[in-house]
Amino acid sequence: MSKESVMSKTMAIAFIVLTISAITGLITMVILYKTQIDPMNPTPRPTFPSTTTGPPPVMRLPKNLVPQRYKIFLQPHFYTKIIKEVNVTSPNQTLLFTGNSTVNFHCIQRTRTIYLNSMDLKVSEPQVKHQDKNEQIKVSGMIFHEDDSNFLEIQLKDALEAGGNYSLSLVFSGEVSESLYALYISTYSEGHPEYEGDPNTERFLVSTNLEPTGARSVFPCFDEPEMKAVFDVTIIHRLDTLALGNEDVAGSSIIDDWKYTRFHPTPRMSTYLFAFTVSEFTATPSKHERVLIETFARPDATKAGYTKYAANITGEILKFYEKFFEINYEQKTLDQIALPDLAPAAMENWGLITYEEGALLYEEGVSSLLHKESIATLIAHELAHQWFGNLVTMKWWNELWLNEGFATYMSFLAVDHVEPAFKMRETNVLNSLHSAFEADALASSHPLSPPQEDVQTSTEINEMFDAIVYNKGSAVLRMLADIVEERVFNKGIKMYLSNLKYENADQDDLWTYIQKAVDDDGGHTNVAKVMHPWTKQIGYPVININTENGQIYQTHFLFNDSSESSLWWHVPIRVMSEVSDSRLVWLETSNTETKDEFISKEGEWILANVNCTGYYRVNYNSLNWQRLLFQLESNRDLIPLMNRGQLVDDAFNLARAKLVDVTLALNSTRFLWNETAYLPWEAAVRNLEYFGLMFDRSEVYGPMQAGAYLREQVRGLYSFFKNYTDHSAVPDDHSLQQSQITAIHVACSNGLPECETMAKKMFADWMNGNGTNHIHPNLRSVIYCQAVAAGGEKEWEFAWNKLQSSTDTSEKDQLRQALSCSRKIWLLNRYLQYTLDSEKIRRMDVASTIYYVAKNVAGHALAWNFIRAHWAFIIVDEGQLVIEGVTSRFSTTFELQELERFARDYDLSYTARTVYQAIEQTRVNIQWVKENKDTILNWFEGETSS
Repeated sequence: MSKESVMSKTMAIAFIVLTISAITGLITMVILYKTQIDPMNPTPRPTFPSTTTGPPPVMRLPKNLVPQRYKIFLQPHFYTKIIKEVNVTSPNQTLLFTGNSTVNFHCIQRTRTIYLNSMDLKVSEPQVKHQDKNEQIKVSGMIFHEDDSNFLEIQLKDALEAGGNYSLSLVFSGEVSESLYALYISTYSEGHPEYEGDPNTERFLVSTNLEPTGARSVFPCFDEPEMKAVFDVTIIHRLDTLALGNEDVAGSSIIDDWKYTRFHPTPRMSTYLFAFTVSEFTATPSKHERVLIETFARPDATKAGYTKYAANITGEILKFYEKFFEINYEQKTLDQIALPDLAPAAMENWGLITYEEGALLYEEGVSSLLHKESIATLIAHELAHQWFGNLVTMKWWNELWLNEGFATYMSFLAVDHVEPAFKMRETNVLNSLHSAFEADALASSHPLSPPQEDVQTSTEINEMFDAIVYNKGSAVLRMLADIVEERVFNKGIKMYLSNLKYENADQDDLWTYIQKAVDDDGGHTNVAKVMHPWTKQIGYPVININTENGQIYQTHFLFNDSSESSLWWHVPIRVMSEVSDSRLVWLETSNTETKDEFISKEGEWILANVNCTGYYRVNYNSLNWQRLLFQLESNRDLIPLMNRGQLVDDAFNLARAKLVDVTLALNSTRFLWNETAYLPWEAAVRNLEYFGLMFDRSEVYGPMQAGAYLREQVRGLYSFFKNYTDHSAVPDDHSLQQSQITAIHVACSNGLPECETMAKKMFADWMNGNGTNHIHPNLRSVIYCQAVAAGGEKEWEFAWNKLQSSTDTSEKDQLRQALSCSRKIWLLNRYLQYTLDSEKIRRMDVASTIYYVAKNVAGHALAWNFIRAHWAFIIVDEGQLVIEGVTSRFSTTFELQELERFARDYDLSYTARTVYQAIEQTRVNIQWVKENKDTILNWFEGETSS
């Protein structure tokens, strides 16, 4: 799965936050997550109050029965469109689904009880059969456990014998969900105004979204990832619809006006990968020598060519992975489908990958060119899962990072291969690294691989899908590849995949195969010894280097310096100097050591963590910091590009942790006046946005916003692109396109007159141009936001009407974001109220819309009041995202008290960790503001006066 909720929409959110910067004047992505800490970690952590009501002590299924094969018939009874008959007051739609299943299993240990999972299903007619003897076994009772285990207990008159093969048949029914989980219903308009169909005709489809524990809500099953089985599936659906499943179609028949579509049996796979859809969608094929690849979408979207880009690159990415892993994709078909509604950005179901359509469709002339980056990265992520997750699956959800960390890491390599012009390897690596750093700098973080007993309930499992698992997982894999060399690392993961195919693994299995590759190559790295601290402890180190005497030591990096920690890591340090190339040096204790590699000679600077291959921050003595910053200002090209961004990011975060003076962080941005590369600017503006969040309601914000510093720093960058921007054009170079957007955001939000004039004029021309939009798609997000912010009701209503009439998902997303940029409180309040009406704001867009409003200083208090008034409605969707947005500005004692009261009085459910992490961050913010407010005010006042 790709989350945003971290990859759920992580890339989209990053782009969205850029838009909101028109209000705050600064740009960021703040991702805060929280889960458990490994018992080996002595760091104090908050105590989380229980949000469940007495779950049983054992939440896991017993291991005495091993499922082998399911035979499933499922019949969703929904209609694809509403038929309103004369004299009939209610429409014909029904959300009922029915089915029956038979699961064959092997008995390991004698038992009179069968346990499996079932949730929100009416289950009846249990029949148990001894397959070896062809004998029925009488069922004496059936009990549903009303707790978070979701156990369905089948009690038997006679015991199942060890070594025997049995089957359990059940009949079941349930309701198709309207909450985008399990088996759910989705809606869309049938036609595009320029193509066939009536755009006002509402259409319906059903789809599954089962990760992590949704399968039990579709059919009774052994719903744990290690209990793999073969699935033999038949979908019964209406004649005018198409059923897609995990495998290709084996045959079909028509019985009583229903179509029976039978699929070939799947490979052995986990229940969370089970998937099917029933729709009227049409397909676009991809090129591949052996696999039939088709990308499905709304018929009008297919006809308009919106699926072409995805279809064009999917086959190329799949071929890249097949060659890289030296293992062919296992099935004959691979379907992708762009769904109007999906909670995550995508889900990697084996053979049937589902995508939220806005994340997959691309419309030439309307979608931003940069949107191709997110499409390619998302497809690469989901296709990587066909090996990491589907072919080889983690044993339990506590090691989810073996799925998601690998898929994130591999997506960087795949996109770099199929779209080298994007130069996404550097950009994605830093974005991923910084997301992980932010989440992992709190005492309430969690290890990559927590103990299994800490991840038991569905709530605890869902909380694992965060920036730690996705982004830290990717970062430590990249670090390990650098330690042992990529070719050795690649050999190890090929053996891991080949030897464990169709099975389950834990991280020790991964270390074993990489160790074998290391040994075969004559290496001496003890892989498990090096990696265990990185996966079994929370957090990461800051490496402290004194270049005057060569002394070096590590400490646990935390924003809250009152949290004591004795953690240490085996740290690989790639170090270079002004006159020497990079080399690898190990730091393997928490004690101060002296190493010649870190002694500066004849005034040269030392740079550690070259190209950011290590998962740590670096702090230097004052003199080396001065030399590095001088080098950035005098000849920045001697510093590798990724490190130019990382030096800025480290300086700001070290200042947040009170390890360096805040003026050092601010001084690290001085070289930007002559910088055109995206990564350094992104790092600076994202970090400065934290300053904006802390001070945009205080007297500090005047000099920050109205002062000349950022306006003058960005003037050169804006001028570099001015000819392009004034003519609504973009450069050919993909990286420069990103820099152009940054230039416009920073320039307009800091009052550069020519930028403000340009933005307002372009939007006014669109409003007065008979509906023709001549704003380049790359620039629309920032122009829309600027215009709505500077305007009033007329501009807001124009954008709202365009949102309602548009059929392009990319355009709709940009307009939806821009509407939150208004400075009119009454308009923002109305916008929040619209999220309660699914006719105005789709359910899947509710959380992100509230998030956008909360990030606007004018809408922050409104959003906080709104979520408390409507929490029961909001938490059904992405409550974590809403909490992150609304609490990111909290920095006063009163706000802390309100947040703590919220934690006491509301049912937090799966957002509990996010809320308690926000409480910790708010405490850090209060202290940081108290200690740095005057210094920051003086610095900006000094810049303004000079």
